[in-house]
Amino acid sequence: MPRKGMEKTDVIAAVATALGRGGIGVVRISGHGLEEYARALLGKTPRPRYATLSDFLDHDGSVIDQGIALYFPAPHSFTGEDVLELQGHGGNAVMQRLLKRSLALGARLAEPGEFTKRAFLNDKLDLAQAESVADLIDAASEEAAKSAVRSLRGEFSRGVNELVARLIDLRMLVEACIDFPDEDIDYLEAADALGKLSNIQAQLQHLLAKSKQGSLLREGVHVVLVGQPNVGKSSLLNQLAGEDVAIVTAIAGTTRDTVREEIEIQGVPFHIIDTAGLRETSCEVEQIGIARTWAAVEKASLALLLLDSRQAITSQDEAILARLPVNLPVVQVFNKIDLLPRASGIEMDGDLTRIYVSAKNGAGLDLLRQSLLRMAGWEQTGEGAFMARERHIRALEKAGACMDCAGENWRQLEFFAEELKLAQNALSSITGEFGADDLLGEIFSRFCIGK
Repeated sequence: MPRKGMEKTDVIAAVATALGRGGIGVVRISGHGLEEYARALLGKTPRPRYATLSDFLDHDGSVIDQGIALYFPAPHSFTGEDVLELQGHGGNAVMQRLLKRSLALGARLAEPGEFTKRAFLNDKLDLAQAESVADLIDAASEEAAKSAVRSLRGEFSRGVNELVARLIDLRMLVEACIDFPDEDIDYLEAADALGKLSNIQAQLQHLLAKSKQGSLLREGVHVVLVGQPNVGKSSLLNQLAGEDVAIVTAIAGTTRDTVREEIEIQGVPFHIIDTAGLRETSCEVEQIGIARTWAAVEKASLALLLLDSRQAITSQDEAILARLPVNLPVVQVFNKIDLLPRASGIEMDGDLTRIYVSAKNGAGLDLLRQSLLRMAGWEQTGEGAFMARERHIRALEKAGACMDCAGENWRQLEFFAEELKLAQNALSSITGEFGADDLLGEIFSRFCIGK
């Protein structure tokens, strides 16, 4: 049965391929009673789930294009409704004529993400799978695409559903003690309720770890390069990017504005931000650049403090360190070792990491890349990562917090039962078992037209 809230039963249509020239373009139509549309567009109803070569007809019987028609009667389609796809030549004019013809027959233009939203509302996909459709389209690396496919195939949802099922079993034990006075705390102890809760918590932490790995692949890591002028920030950015994206000169203060570049390390996207050198200056333009540097620092998730390896940390460097946010991880990168009789290397002392590199010849850059991955939280065994979103992470963490409260207060049965219920609700919100209409609207509005 379709999910509650499925109200729109009108026919929708959209160009499902990217705008511009291409070998193939697709117009997708979804709704009920599409046999009439098929006869008007094709002069016949194509055989279900078979590719049919056909002329695509205009209102006067003239041919708009010739291509492949695919017809999927409900409920065996992506949306759960009748779906008609017209695969023609990928010119923009052709696609727009086909779309215009579909709209003239009574369809309306689909909203962003509406095809996938209907698939969710008709129980073809759960909410986490539906979100992974957009994540797969937006995947910027091979690892990100693999993670999105895992979520689309339901691996993430199965993990969540298994947790929900185990929570329900545990809640049944607790509710039995509440509803039947003869059953008391001894009954819960005999049933090993705390042991069951502990196992669920361990399973949740495993799922959360995989989800955080996928979140890294989706969101990336924002890294800001800071330091005094002429310590090699722009040169380091160029080395990491593999091309000259920032201007490099011997003149202090060359970089006046932030320069952003995205790089990929083992499939993880890093958003590197080169900034103006930090120093006292009377130049108004340079002052604006320095202000933007500090603004970038506030938004960063990791900072690389560039230092000149030919000298010790100066009072100016100490002042920069002191102004960095307390919770911002910082790596001290000592540059220009090519000017010294020193090899590249890494030193770690508690939370302090020092790396010795040459942004000129690339020495030590592999050590820096590995350090970036480590500090971002990426694990080399991230093969099983799910393409999780921020709301998924928050829901898992909320469920974990509720389970912690339940375990701490398990002798207060009503409180124990309520916390388990809240944990279940948090998990169920991931797959859409519990979710407000405004949440659905926010999620699907971010899709592209035709999905």
